Amino acid sequence: MNKKSSRKISRRGFIGTSSAAVAGFTIVPGYAVSGLGHRAPSDTLNIAGIGIGGMGRNNVANVAKTENIVALCDVDWGDASATVFKTYPGANQYKDYRIMLDKQKDIDAVIVATSDHTHAVISMDAMKRGKHAFTQKPLTHTVYEARALAKAAWDNKVATQMGNQGQAGDGPRRLREMIWDGVIGPVREVHVWTDRPNNGLFRTYWPQGVNRPEGTPPTPETLDWDLFVGPAPMRPYHPAYHPFKWRGWWDFGCGALGDIGCHSFDPVFRALKLKYPVSVQAVSTLVNEETYPLGSMVRYEFPAREGMPALTLTWYDGGIRPFNLPDLEEGMQMGAGGTLFIGDKGKILDDKILPLSLRNSYTPPIPYIPSSPGHEEEWIRACKGGEPAGSSFDWAGPLTETVLLGNIALRKALKEKLSGQILKFDPEKFAFPNMPEADQYLHCMYREGWSL
Repeated sequence: MNKKSSRKISRRGFIGTSSAAVAGFTIVPGYAVSGLGHRAPSDTLNIAGIGIGGMGRNNVANVAKTENIVALCDVDWGDASATVFKTYPGANQYKDYRIMLDKQKDIDAVIVATSDHTHAVISMDAMKRGKHAFTQKPLTHTVYEARALAKAAWDNKVATQMGNQGQAGDGPRRLREMIWDGVIGPVREVHVWTDRPNNGLFRTYWPQGVNRPEGTPPTPETLDWDLFVGPAPMRPYHPAYHPFKWRGWWDFGCGALGDIGCHSFDPVFRALKLKYPVSVQAVSTLVNEETYPLGSMVRYEFPAREGMPALTLTWYDGGIRPFNLPDLEEGMQMGAGGTLFIGDKGKILDDKILPLSLRNSYTPPIPYIPSSPGHEEEWIRACKGGEPAGSSFDWAGPLTETVLLGNIALRKALKEKLSGQILKFDPEKFAFPNMPEADQYLHCMYREGWSL
């Protein structure tokens, strides 16, 4: 497989620079590496799935329609992974991705769908070895990791994609066309909400707002707990963390904002041409050192850009949502999750223009943004030298940074000070200029034996 390719000049320009914390980071968009040239389009990729018991199972199935699944890796060989092993009997099986990458040289690309805290170290290792990477959302566990992965994708000339599959749909494309057509005028406010992790009424997706569990039950025979903990501080195994419940713990997941933010913010960022916020603030239910709060509101401020006015983006989770609108029609609701754009001339609630009079009088433009061939298919084509995927790391990196900045504003150690102060962010210096003590949360210390 030919690893050499020429670098084309980007039409979108550099995506950002760093500060002392990320010295020398200059991230070039994925468009700059169009035609990566790793394989001829007629060739078939050899793909490895890492973390296959959850969403990774679906991602593997989607690429298996056209590509070879040659290796499967999961720290837990329980029922969920065992089912996937049986589906691809020709794939070699591993628990440690490092052994897999060392041993199996025929791997062209990897799918990383592990717990959030290991996304970065696994994806980085694979890219440094010249492997293309599809990594589930949120791209990383920390802001620094997101910027580092975007840079590494460029440095290693690999095709990448974050697993926020909604970006491949036609709905967000039509939304962009309407907003750019000026249907609701300049947009100054956006509200995004979800009922995750626990709407307080009907459903708990995973625990948050809880303390560390007591007791040390035996580790399941199928699970390598040391590998699961990975770069995080070691703690005893408990079913409160695995499977899936890891998402609500500071050490392992990114909470409700990390889970849904990369999905819900993506169409907002594209339609309103957003990149980095200049400030972030948050309020929430009680916060502890172990898990994210049961419910929170996070507010980001973005500067004016490309002829668009300054914007306030507000996030709500845990069943909290914006107040009902006076424009709501009979039978219309502010549902369990949604997005609301507020412009000078009107509003868009999910896919509906408000008020009704504006919707009835508006004729949308003829669709002109091309449809996606499919989220995984975008990545496959990019791996074979085609256009960069829609959520390649040059796009997904800054998006993930913004999402995770909100989690920093929720930290218990900062909560009291932030009750009377807005957290300012300088993306070029990669720092919080008005609160240096918050800088430590841009990254985290890895357990001995692990590195980025």
